[in-house]
Amino acid sequence: MPILAIIIFLLTQLAHRNPAPTENIYARKIYPLIANILSSVSNIFVFSLDDIFYLLLIANLLLVIFLLFFRKIPFVIAGKVILNILAVTYILFYLFWGFNYFRSDLHQRLEITQQEPNKEFFIEQLKKQIEITNHSWSTFDTVSLEQIDKEIENSYKNLAEPLKINYPAGKRRAKNITLSRFFAKAGISGYYGPFFNEVHVNSLILPVEYPFVLAHEKAHQFGITNEAEANFYAWLVCTESDSKQLQYSANLHILRYFLFQGYSLEEYPLIISALDDRVKKDLQAISENWKNLRDEKIDKVASKANDIYLKSNKIEKGIENYHGVLKFVMDYSSDTDFQNKYNLTPR
Repeated sequence: MPILAIIIFLLTQLAHRNPAPTENIYARKIYPLIANILSSVSNIFVFSLDDIFYLLLIANLLLVIFLLFFRKIPFVIAGKVILNILAVTYILFYLFWGFNYFRSDLHQRLEITQQEPNKEFFIEQLKKQIEITNHSWSTFDTVSLEQIDKEIENSYKNLAEPLKINYPAGKRRAKNITLSRFFAKAGISGYYGPFFNEVHVNSLILPVEYPFVLAHEKAHQFGITNEAEANFYAWLVCTESDSKQLQYSANLHILRYFLFQGYSLEEYPLIISALDDRVKKDLQAISENWKNLRDEKIDKVASKANDIYLKSNKIEKGIENYHGVLKFVMDYSSDTDFQNKYNLTPR
């Protein structure tokens, strides 16, 4: 197994240097077949198979360490077992999903024109995002998770051509994270499980966050590994939906990135004075909920681990990559040709 893992590693380096073949061969042809097979199995179960896989993986590693500590097995045998476990995990990760990290980037894949960022355009977009978010405000007093899931699926289906995805590419049954409270302490609202092609959402997030988080994790299931790109897919899918709840959830989430980015601007206090009181209330509720859920130490460790993980997969900015969605949103807003080509809503 270690030899096969080395071969897979060499293939990842080759894939990284050749994104076009990776896009055309793995992402567009091989991965959709894998997604269909794995998701057909995992969709049978209401609970997370990936969560069980991770728990068994940790348990096996701890068992080997325990046996080694009490001299029940020799060091050489323990080393071989641990090495094989890690090798198999590494191989399965890249074969089942991880090669998507090396596909063409969003601008090339979707053919959206890049714009030179500038302060004036950012301020214009910030003001527009506040206006759009105010206008799209929606109540979440009565939320049907099944209906939200259905609306997101319909939107992904309708946007399959502009988003360059192979719909349906399997099944995306939304599952709660088994240890939602622990994951919440690390600031994790959802995650995609590559070993069984599963979409997970933290059960402790607020209803207003749910549509965007679910759409984001579904983007990962479609083979979108880059976090900023998954955010963009979720934003476009939700805002192009007929559902007011999806629209507001996505607009509110993206607004938070705009507000974070614009906080240091001299014009910031005047700009945010235009925020609707109901929107302010939702922003505060999200902030308070995560403040109560997060554990500073666990969050710091998890963020560092995620940063290392992303950088090891050629995401140079690590966890800062999440904020890259603003560049995509602004480039999209500038590219009227792309919007007109697919009859999308002007921004």
